[in-house]
Parts: sequence; C-alpha cells; structure tokens
Amino acid sequence: MPRSLALSTAPAPTLDLAALVGPSGWSRLPAAVRRRFAAGHPNTHYAGDMALHCSPIGRVFAWLSRAVGSPLAGLNAEGVATQVRVLGDGAGGVVWERHFGGRHLVRSTKALGPDGRLVERTDGGLGMDLEVFESGGSLVFESRRFFLLVGPRGWRLPVPSLFTPGTCRVTHTDLGEGRFRFTLAMTHPLWGRTFHQTGVFSDPA
Repeated sequence: MPRSLALSTAPAPTLDLAALVGPSGWSRLPAAVRRRFAAGHPNTHYAGDMALHCSPIGRVFAWLSRAVGSPLAGLNAEGVATQVRVLGDGAGGVVWERHFGGRHLVRSTKALGPDGRLVERTDGGLGMDLEVFESGGSLVFESRRFFLLVGPRGWRLPVPSLFTPGTCRVTHTDLGEGRFRFTLAMTHPLWGRTFHQTGVFSDPA
C-alpha cells in the first residue's frame, strides 16, 4: 500500500489530556476533574449560570467573529442560564457546545493537531494552539497563537496577535459536591481585558 494512502486512512488519535498535562500535574487534579476530562469520556451535559462581560473592543471582535462561526459572545449580563453539552466528534476530538440564555451558541472542538499538540477550532475555521496544564489544583487551557483554516485542504493561516481578542485562558476548578467553576478570560496586548466569563455548573455524575 502506498505510504500516502496508509496515512490518509489511519484513524485520528484520541484526545488524551492526561498525557498532555503529564503524570505529575494530572495527579494533582481532583478526581472529579480527571474524570470529566478523561480520554473517551461519555457524552454529558452541564447546567449552570454565568456572568458574561466584554469590553467595547470585545464587542467589535464578537461582531467580526460572525464570519467564522460566532465563537465569541458579545454579551454583558449576570446570571445567564447556560447549558454546556460535551460530546465526541467521531474523529478523536471533543466538541463543546455552550448555549447562553437559549440565544447564543458557541461551538468548538478540541483535538490533537498534526504535530500532536492540542488545538481548538470553531466550525467557521478559527483555531487556537493551546497549552494545557495544572495550576493550583485547576485545569488550565491557555492559547499560544490563533490561526484560520482556509481552503479544501485546511491550510493554516496565522493570525497576528494584534488582530485577535488576545490570549485566551480557560480555568476549570472543582468546588466539590458535584460542582465546578468555569472561567474564561481574554487579554489583548494593547486593549487589555476584552472578555471575561465565569460561572458555576453542576455535574450530573
């Protein structure tokens, strides 16, 4: 069999966050966090309330993001009922769907990139290279660079940091008794904090 055909038919690797975090950091995470992010975790649904804030510059980025699947919620509101659905994408990755107040949907997929590093991408083609690590008992995802997937082959077009909403940092902190806090912050190198979202969710497990 030609090498190119063998590569094209090989199954995509399953996302294994434990391997990316490393055994030392992974062992410091609470058991509930390790379960929620374990490889091959079954589809699940979380419900909670969030506080959503974005700056005036953030609202501009949210408006521009409509061209790439509206991955940014340009909302300023407290106590927003939020539903989060987590499911496999059938190709080794994990889809996260966030419904804010039944009005705004943000959908993205975490998966392994061609280099074996973690990436997150929207259906519209905007993506981030991510680092994932443990910090203070929380699981943290932090962006390193943004890119656009263009063309039928999905060529990566780098996006300069000045033309992005800024570094994205997502923190998952277990609160015990089946609850956890999700926090997202985006900080632009010139405009400062563009987005901040935080909320507490219940774990059905």
